[in-house]
This record gives sequence, C-alpha cells and structure tokens, in this order.
Amino acid sequence: MTTAQEPVGLEVFEGERPRLTGLAYRITGSLADAEDVVQETWLRWTAADQPGIANPAGWLTTVTSRLALDHLRGQRRRREAYVGPWLPEPVATGGSPEEQAELAESLTVGFLVLLDRLGPAERVAFLLGDVFGEPYEVVAAVLGKRPEACRQLVSRARRKVRDARGERATGRPSPAPARLLTDLVGAVLAGDEEGALRLLDPEVVLISDGGPNRRAARYPVVGATRVHRLLTGGWRLFGFRERPDPSDLPPGRVVTVNSTESLVLEAPDGPVVVSAEAVEGRIVNIWVRLNPDKTARLAEPVELT
Repeated sequence: MTTAQEPVGLEVFEGERPRLTGLAYRITGSLADAEDVVQETWLRWTAADQPGIANPAGWLTTVTSRLALDHLRGQRRRREAYVGPWLPEPVATGGSPEEQAELAESLTVGFLVLLDRLGPAERVAFLLGDVFGEPYEVVAAVLGKRPEACRQLVSRARRKVRDARGERATGRPSPAPARLLTDLVGAVLAGDEEGALRLLDPEVVLISDGGPNRRAARYPVVGATRVHRLLTGGWRLFGFRERPDPSDLPPGRVVTVNSTESLVLEAPDGPVVVSAEAVEGRIVNIWVRLNPDKTARLAEPVELT
C-alpha cells in the first residue's frame, strides 16, 4: 500500500470498525475476543490490495466473520472447562439511536444467551442473514457453503431461536426497566418477602456467572421462592467475602449494559452487573455477571453497531 493510500484505507476501516466490532461481539459473546478479531482484520486489510477490492465493507465483513467463527470454535472448547454457567461479557453500550433499535435488541443478554443454543455455523449464518441483513452470497463466502445451503441454515437457526424463546400466555420477555430491579433489591433488603415475590414471575430463572474466582450459583436457580431465598442470603452472589451490614452496601448505579438498563454494584473484587427480563411487570429472567475478568471494563461505553 502506498503512503497516499494509507489514509484512505484507514478512513474506510475506521468507518466500519463499530459494525465489525458489534458483529464479532455478537458471534463470540466476548468483547476481548471481538477486539482481537477486529485487530487481526485490520492487519489483513493493510496487507490487502485495497484498490482492487470492489466492496470494502463486504470484504471486511467476510474476513471479520471468518475470524470470529474461529474464535467461537476455540472458545467452545474452553467453555467445557469453565466453572459454572457462562454468560456473555457485559458491554456498556450507552443509549442506542432509534435507527439502531433492531440491532440493539440483538445485543441484549437474553438474545445472546439464545444464540448459545446454536452451533457455530448456525450462529454466524443467523447473525449475518437475519440480524445484519447480508445477502446469502456473503454468508456462503464466510462459511464456504452454497447460498441455498446457507438459506436453509438460517431458516433452521431462526426456528431454534423462536422455539428457545418460547411462548408465554402473558407475552414475550423484554429487558426489565431499572425500576423493577431497584424495587426488587429494595424489597429484599427491607425483608419484604411478599413485595419481592410480587415482582418475580413464579417460574423466574436466575443465572450467575462468577467464573473460577468468585462464588456464584453453579446451576440456574428456578422459581420465585428459591430465587428470593438466594437473593436474601446471597451476599456472596454479589461479590462480598463476608456478610456486609446493609448500611455498608455500595450504592447501585444504573448503567445501560447490552442495551438494557442494569444495576452495577461496586463490590470489593470488582463490579457486579445485574440485568433482567420481564413480562407485564414481573421479572422472568435474572442474569448476574460477577466474573472480574468480564466485568472490569464498564467505565466507558463501547461503540458497537
């Protein structure tokens, strides 16, 4: 690449960076992996014959998707040895512009957890075809399959995601507003069991990801009574080594994490992120992310598309 071409190539890449990072993050569920992928894409871009690339955005999408797919496959092997449940790395996303509303939904914890039901190729095909709206020729180039085979792959993935979401008589779960979380925490701290149970769906599920170094529930906790019991005595769940006095609890702050209003508690060993989904004012899913390797980078929103 000539010196004159470098600024042009840099401008093109930087214009695509938020989209590429968002794509790689959705594929891997890890911001660290996504940033590694985008850095490797940049190195390949600088070595490419840029003037000969008719569609730079498509070229960058294809390279990023292939690299992210490789990371996902390697990550799946590492997850087999992971202690307890694995949840995606929390990302402070800030407010999402209205024109990105559909893409913002695909950053939520609930959506990313659903994607874990898919195989690696299905996940990539579904994200490219359904979420980012890429033509099947691009999906085929990434996966090394025929466009028709990719169409069937996306259709199968779409059906799996729909089935995994399930159907509730009361409606489809959506990100819980911060008010519900703060009301729940307030009821638990006040010893108001009846008030807390009113905020929880009878079949609520709580999943916590502490990794190897922090105490967390090693299996999903199901049912309003069990979840309430865990929250009531769950000071370890929120990162405390010893039972704290209620007056010494750190104030929770509301942060937009994964396009969802979430509570962030500054526990002794690092932030704890609590996000939830609700249906008609009752919480149906709670995710507690307290692995310090994942929660350390919440100070500044990350620019993702």
